[in-house]
Amino acid sequence: MFTLATEKRDARKGLAKLRKEGKMPAVFYGSKTASMPVSVLMNDFQKIWHEAGESSVIALDTDGGKLDVLIHEVVLDPVRGEPVHADFYVIDAKKKVTVTVPIVFEGVSPAVKDLGGTLVKVMYEMEIEVLPKNLPHEIKVDISTLKDFDSQISIKDIALPESAEATDNPEEVVAMITQKAEEKEEAAAPIDLSAIEVEKKGKKEEEGGEAAPVEAKA
Repeated sequence: MFTLATEKRDARKGLAKLRKEGKMPAVFYGSKTASMPVSVLMNDFQKIWHEAGESSVIALDTDGGKLDVLIHEVVLDPVRGEPVHADFYVIDAKKKVTVTVPIVFEGVSPAVKDLGGTLVKVMYEMEIEVLPKNLPHEIKVDISTLKDFDSQISIKDIALPESAEATDNPEEVVAMITQKAEEKEEAAAPIDLSAIEVEKKGKKEEEGGEAAPVEAKA
């Protein structure tokens, strides 16, 4: 399990000064835990955030002891894209949590390998309800079941961890196969050179035709 140390945050210390010290403001709370402002080392948080994501349990080391939490929300700097604040949600081991877990596709699809089909990944993550002890870091989807162009994988086909339930429609498509469209070059229409010559000849005759007769004066 990932562990992240915290310090109780002094509200009198400005956020600019806090960040200058390499720290980031944060807060933790839960259904049975009062909200508590803390600070964490920026580098430590970024490392855990990238490795654990928002679907892995983190042991938050606080003044009152260790708490099992999930990264609930991260506020990013609109210019630099770096995290500037984080919310940690304290979980209840006996209560299911709702999390969004990334999907990892594995295996080889016969429809792609043998038939030249294209794998279309419709979903890249899915939301589930699960007990914290069964919370997966990722959900693996085996695409070897996609054997022809009619094959598809729906949410109902995915094996979930114990106690986990998908919150989305079980009929929703996760991945499917499409057939590559064959590009056909339209044959160029043959050019009728004789027609062009006749057209040019007629045009010249019109331009160089005989002048109209002049009426003689009496």
